[in-house]
Formats: sequence, structure tokens, C-alpha cells
Amino acid sequence: MARKTILVCDNCGKEVGEGKGAGMRVTYTDARRGAKAADLCDDCAGKMPGRPAARRGRRPKSAA
Repeated sequence: MARKTILVCDNCGKEVGEGKGAGMRVTYTDARRGAKAADLCDDCAGKMPGRPAARRGRRPKSAA
């Protein structure tokens, strides 16, 4: 018997499609409070506050 995991947005309650959505993790500066995690659809993830994180690694070569 096969099992299928269905992801649901924690903000709006819509079903998140395969390969879509985002996971958000909030960590508090006070370590005793722990951390929280949420699964979000593309619409809700775009509305969340914050700044984009820098990508890791070497910058790609520019086309000559």
C-alpha cells in the first residue's frame, strides 16, 4: 500500500502542489524558546517579511 504526503499551507490552509511552496523556520535569539517551523504556499511565502539571503559559493563567470 502506497502512502502520499499532502502538504497544507499553515497560513491560509490551501493544499501545496508538488514541487511548490516553502518552509519557514523562525529561531529566537533566546535559545530557551526553541524554534518554530511552518509550511507555506508560494503566495503566502511571497508576502512574508524579511530580506533575501545571500547565495553561497563562488559567483558564476560572466559570459565573454
